[in-house]
Amino acid sequence: MTKVLVVDDEASISGAVAYALRREGYIVETAADGQEALDRVGTFKPEVMVLDVMMPRMNGYDVCRKLEGQQQRPAILLLTVKNDIVDKVLGLELGADDYMTKPFDIREIIARVKALSRRRPQASVEVQELVRLAGLSINLPNRTVHAEGALIELTPKEFDLLVLLARSPERVFSRESLLEQVWDMDFAGGTRTVDIHVQRLRKKLGKWHDVIQTVYGIGYKSTESPS
Repeated sequence: MTKVLVVDDEASISGAVAYALRREGYIVETAADGQEALDRVGTFKPEVMVLDVMMPRMNGYDVCRKLEGQQQRPAILLLTVKNDIVDKVLGLELGADDYMTKPFDIREIIARVKALSRRRPQASVEVQELVRLAGLSINLPNRTVHAEGALIELTPKEFDLLVLLARSPERVFSRESLLEQVWDMDFAGGTRTVDIHVQRLRKKLGKWHDVIQTVYGIGYKSTESPS
């Protein structure tokens, strides 16, 4: 069963979200601030984190910063009262996988958590499957990416995006198609979300950044022969 960590300094909110998720069959723990959340990540090891932004001791953005680069970091759904595009972009740039503003419908929280948990690796996978693209080796069951033996740390959505593109070299994907296939649903950030994740992914790929190419006016594609 999927483990979910709900982080919010308002006990009424974390309690309601946790109760609803438990009814859906998730294993749920809660934390009241950012530092406690980081401690729980180490001990509880959640697959998904529902993370409030505005909290004492350490806010949600700082939690994202602390978790960035960790191989087994949870998928992150950010919650905030803010509804400004700058705040959304900041959250995504810091590694959040999804974003919702308060007040929210508890049913949408459940739907978003389900979408994120479906993208996590399944322990029952036994056959190792590799996708290779130029100098990259992508291990699907382990959700790892290596280049010349070096591990490249990616967030869950960055990994999903890379896999989708790498499985179909030279196929052009529109931003709308990538949004639908990687995020599973209409996402509040719109197609700008795709651009942000591609930028982050390219930066992490370093010298192999050209394996993902922009098709102007349409979207993106991968290539075996980067320029």
